[in-house]
Amino acid sequence: MAKAEIKTKPTAVDVTAFINAVADEKQRADAHKLVQMMSRLSGHPAKMWGPSIIGFGQYHYTYDSGREGDMARISFSPRKGQTVLYITDGFAGHADLMAKLGKYKTGKSCLYIKRLSDVDEAVLAQLCAESLKYMGDKYPE
Repeated sequence: MAKAEIKTKPTAVDVTAFINAVADEKQRADAHKLVQMMSRLSGHPAKMWGPSIIGFGQYHYTYDSGREGDMARISFSPRKGQTVLYITDGFAGHADLMAKLGKYKTGKSCLYIKRLSDVDEAVLAQLCAESLKYMGDKYPE
């Protein structure tokens, strides 16, 4: 049985060009700010992963099933109507930060925000820094 090809991998697409093509002006501005913040926190430049994810850094994972691949250490995607931030360690251990964050929704490791102005950017940066610390402990660079 053939393994499914991993679609989310680094591409040569220009991050700035991708962001500049985002239709919503405020979301476009938010994406530029997130690139600056995540690049500063991660120490890595922005790189496109797949067609719509902007990622920083990289790590190699292997699941118990044997499936393995590479993914960005932290990333986000400006989707229609909201921006999704991929916070790898989830939110369970961050109740104190989540209480101060502002207006958001979550999935397992996804943080959904409509606008950066809806959240406390310092708290968001702290969440991202905590996620990067977790990644550094679990997958040393």
